[in-house]
Amino acid sequence: MSIASSAVLVELNISVWTAAKLDKSATNEVISNSKAGSGSGAFRKNLLAGTSLRKDISDYAAASRLYNNNVTLPWADRGGRMLPTSLFMDFKQNMNVRSAHFYTLCGRLVDNYDSLKLSAQIYMGTLYNESDYPSVDEVRDKFAFKLVFSPLPEAGDFRLDVPLQDLEEMKQQYESDFNGRLADAMRKPWGDLHTMLTTMSNKLSSAGDDEKKRWHDTFVTNAQSMCSLLTNLNVTNDPQLEEARRALELTMLGADIEEIKEDSLVRAEMKSKIDNILGKFNW
Repeated sequence: MSIASSAVLVELNISVWTAAKLDKSATNEVISNSKAGSGSGAFRKNLLAGTSLRKDISDYAAASRLYNNNVTLPWADRGGRMLPTSLFMDFKQNMNVRSAHFYTLCGRLVDNYDSLKLSAQIYMGTLYNESDYPSVDEVRDKFAFKLVFSPLPEAGDFRLDVPLQDLEEMKQQYESDFNGRLADAMRKPWGDLHTMLTTMSNKLSSAGDDEKKRWHDTFVTNAQSMCSLLTNLNVTNDPQLEEARRALELTMLGADIEEIKEDSLVRAEMKSKIDNILGKFNW
């Protein structure tokens, strides 16, 4: 089945300066202490000690990678992931915002690089070494937020001057690989749904007043968001995945976290529905 019209490949590459440096002299001291039984391992110093700005950039990059992984399906071992075209506009808009904010944070670091170094010198004391620091232009080049889209290749799209028999063999090999990757990709939405249902079932088994304070709105909203996302991630139009998704959607229809928290009968009824979904499909 061709899905080239319902998905594209997207490759996200975010690079961040680690601002870490191996201190050989301090490492030697650590090793010496280790032999005496008081420590072990190499010593890496934070070149921007005294500020959280570099960590803020790294955390934001990690959150962007997580968003990318959540709304796309695995494809290649490295590189591109499959993005349903139904999510393309929202995804692109979200990534544009993320890219702009990422570069704003990076610009703030670059613009204040000299003052950040002075602050680090105070924090680091004798560990500070001016030669550890790259130039401001080098630092700027260490940050990047790149997003590349490409069409999903299909078997039969070979334009090579090779013998017909070899070409047919290549097509068959590619088609086999394509189908294998597609099957692997579709394990993600099934796996995500199974994890959510299992987590919900276990949570609904909890009882007693001590558990009431541990219920949060996300118990309902996360499930609802999952149902919405699965509508887009089901690029093969798997009827069983849609049936399971729809069953969860109906289960959460009109769900109220306060009723779930306070009423054991509501929890029991919801758990029964969740368990029925878990028991119906071959996960």
